[in-house]
Amino acid sequence: MKLISESQHKQIIYWLLTGCFLVYVMVLVGGLTRLTHSGLSITDWSFMGSVPPLNDEMWKVRFEKYQLSPEFRKVNSTMSLQEFKPIFLWEYIHRMIGRLIMYVFAIGFIYFIIKKKISKNMWPRFGLLFLMGAMQAVIGWWMVYSGLQQKPSVSHYRLATHLMSAFILFAFTFWFALGLIFPKEEVTENDGKKIKKISVLFFIILIIQIIYGAFTAGYVNGNASKIRPGHIFNTWPKMGEDWFPEQITMKNTFFENILENPSGIQFMHRTLAVLIVIFICLIWYKSNKLKLSKQQQLGITLLIYGVTIQFILGVLTLLYHVPIILGALHQSAAFFLFLSCIYLLFHLFNKKSAV
Repeated sequence: MKLISESQHKQIIYWLLTGCFLVYVMVLVGGLTRLTHSGLSITDWSFMGSVPPLNDEMWKVRFEKYQLSPEFRKVNSTMSLQEFKPIFLWEYIHRMIGRLIMYVFAIGFIYFIIKKKISKNMWPRFGLLFLMGAMQAVIGWWMVYSGLQQKPSVSHYRLATHLMSAFILFAFTFWFALGLIFPKEEVTENDGKKIKKISVLFFIILIIQIIYGAFTAGYVNGNASKIRPGHIFNTWPKMGEDWFPEQITMKNTFFENILENPSGIQFMHRTLAVLIVIFICLIWYKSNKLKLSKQQQLGITLLIYGVTIQFILGVLTLLYHVPIILGALHQSAAFFLFLSCIYLLFHLFNKKSAV
């Protein structure tokens, strides 16, 4: 990219974008860990990480620790050591990617200090970046810990918090990089302000939808159940034979139905998807009548493609009972959609003077 090659902060930009890519990989592997029911296979936590099992004895020790967990005792009591190995490795890889992100950011930061490449006004952003990275690790263990007590499943609230903390970390890092790639004084006046409000509202709905994606993937009704909201009503556009099945109101209160009722959670996820489609159509309609910059037009184009692909993947994932490949693609598309929205918002709000 020409703008990057001309930037005085070229190395920092590539470093930040590498961090963005690694956060995406971590989210993707985290989704695969969830889809393969691997998240509770490692029952301890080490800040610096640990060596994976390299021989039969080490595997035996790991398996014995897992056998003490609620998930083994209540769900996987017949699991063999050979069956345990794949789920352990998924969780291990997920944690190691988190460690890799820590090393990439820490080593890069030290290098930039030595080379005196960090300007004075960057320091607050670097401080916040490292704080967010540390919190992501803490939230990850806080989430896993909830499934190592009595219930053999993690709280879907904690799962959503963990997922959103990763998305927020990505958003901040990507916005930081965009601020270095596109100096603010290069942005010319245009009609972008006329779609600011609807774009922000779209972004808010998208965040709620991502949270409901975590709820749909993570809510478990009962101590030993592996049935999640995404595995019921695998029909579209109706839920079973009805548009509004009675199961979506089976709980006592509205908030219980939308937060802790599997059918209600899936209904919300479906409804928000339709709402997102409506909003992107409105943004597309309004933007066609406006004079926008190339970057703003690109952001809207990416959103249109992103919503289209994500909606199709969502329907297919539902119809085929959440196969691992489609589930992973659905989560990847959500990440791409989130990235596209950040890109558009940056170019809508980017005004004077740069870093």
